[in-house]
Amino acid sequence: MNMHEIFYWYLAIINIVVLVVYGGDKLFAKLDSWRVPEKVLLLLALLGGSIGALLAMQVFRHKTRHLKFRYGVPVILLLQVAGLVYLHWK
Repeated sequence: MNMHEIFYWYLAIINIVVLVVYGGDKLFAKLDSWRVPEKVLLLLALLGGSIGALLAMQVFRHKTRHLKFRYGVPVILLLQVAGLVYLHWK
């Protein structure tokens, strides 16, 4: 397996994990239970899970009113895409 394949697997796995974590946090919110800290949710997006975070925000209607998520997660995704484009063309 080459580095590109490893990277693609990492992105797939982190985005699935983020989708599950955001969904679990929404469930915990409904149950008035323990919550995943917002810093952790944003960190997961920063670590490559921004697509999973955006998808979860739409599917679960979670964190859509919070400006740092509504605008922050798309900005994180744009920066990640820009970084990938830069690395690809470098």
